Amino acid sequence: MSSSQQIGFEFSEAICDASPIELKDASLVYFPHAFSAGEADALLEYCLLKLPWRQDSLTIGGKRVAIPRLQNWFGDPEAHYSYSGLALTPLPWTAQILQIRDHAGVIAGQSFNAVLANYYRNGRDSVGWHSDDERELGPQPVIASVSLGATRVFEMKHRYDKSLKTLRLPLTHGSVLVMKGETQQFWRHQLPKDEEITQPRVNLTFRKILVYKNIML
Repeated sequence: MSSSQQIGFEFSEAICDASPIELKDASLVYFPHAFSAGEADALLEYCLLKLPWRQDSLTIGGKRVAIPRLQNWFGDPEAHYSYSGLALTPLPWTAQILQIRDHAGVIAGQSFNAVLANYYRNGRDSVGWHSDDERELGPQPVIASVSLGATRVFEMKHRYDKSLKTLRLPLTHGSVLVMKGETQQFWRHQLPKDEEITQPRVNLTFRKILVYKNIML
């Protein structure tokens, strides 16, 4: 019996309908059907019911503020990560998340050693403007963003060229968006609130953490 059968997932081997997105100073490819409807349904159910979601907080203006979503960080033991002053220690991979990681890696042409899992409970949950440009990710990170559940509009705006319009891309159930090259250097992105959305969305953003070691000279 294959490992995918043992854990209940059997992903389609063929990767089709890749849609490159033309954007200045960026490299984006969108795969709207990276997972079949049945695969995406099973993955969403697993993530909602089995992952140990938590709500972290950030210090803003001297006050602790809960971030408007639930999250968790999985990865190899050395794949520590931090953003906005929040340090994340990796939880051990689950067999199911490893399956998704490997499938996303084939799509992106990149091996990954960590994933940030976000759970947007409804349209009131969100993430503000930011770039994934932390030192741990290196100068040109490859990020594969897996979307499960409610369709949410992903927005991107150029950091410097204000003449460029904001990109608004609906990310659908079972899709993967691959960001690479100079994207994080020149573009910021967000997932804005949408009060009309009542259904949950899970987003798995797979990354390659570069492990820096102190060298005594």
